[in-house]
Amino acid sequence: MLTCINTPYPYLDIKLSNGILTVTINRPEAKNALNIELYQNLSSIFIEADQSPDVRILLLKGNEHDFCAGNDMKSFLQLPQLPEAGQAGNTPPFILLKTVAQFTKPCIAAVRGVCIGVANTLLLHFDLVYADDSAIFQMPFVSLGLSLEGAASQLLVQRAGYHLAAELLFTAKKYDAETAFRAGIINAIVENPYTYADEQAQQLAALPLASLKAVKSLMKHNLEQILKCIDDEAEVVMQRAQSPEMFEAVSAFLQKRKPDFSQFN
Repeated sequence: MLTCINTPYPYLDIKLSNGILTVTINRPEAKNALNIELYQNLSSIFIEADQSPDVRILLLKGNEHDFCAGNDMKSFLQLPQLPEAGQAGNTPPFILLKTVAQFTKPCIAAVRGVCIGVANTLLLHFDLVYADDSAIFQMPFVSLGLSLEGAASQLLVQRAGYHLAAELLFTAKKYDAETAFRAGIINAIVENPYTYADEQAQQLAALPLASLKAVKSLMKHNLEQILKCIDDEAEVVMQRAQSPEMFEAVSAFLQKRKPDFSQFN
């Protein structure tokens, strides 16, 4: 029996039906931004779902209007700023990224509204991703004085090609569902991603799970390389989290002004 079904996780709604575990992020006042507790709870749910014979497919979505606004800034600042060398990948955001990367069953994401930062890179590790025209994507890491994450240096370049990946990462600009489709981040733009994703999940749930897992394992033959890439990128991100550019970005955010990076080389 899945314990997560009866566990009152804050900001998460969980439902199991016909082998499909649907996890809904429900923190609308923060556009579903992830705090440390949410990172930890999502990781636990993915691990339990992967081990449970009751779960065949996992479907992740946001509440009615948004998928996820990425890191909760206040929560991010509470993370250990200088973990020991080689340990940055063991902080909650990177643990979740690695947990989803290692998930052996089919996992599907349905996207409406904002999909920012870690939510965007998280999609690189889902098998199927559907979005509608309301979806707004962004990888804002450079504009925060940080670096990329989630093996984006490998996966995004492979899917989007170097030039489009560079444009999305260097400019840190927001982009629409059509661009996300061209970049290989989503499978399709649909009218109702929640309904469509559920229909796809039902179709997959009717297929032999052992075969689905075998196919996924073969397609992810370079999983160890991906996990190492996540850890390597995490080290750079945590180093950048101590940078003067990061402090300027945070100060500007809190003061509701535009950051000034002209003073830095």
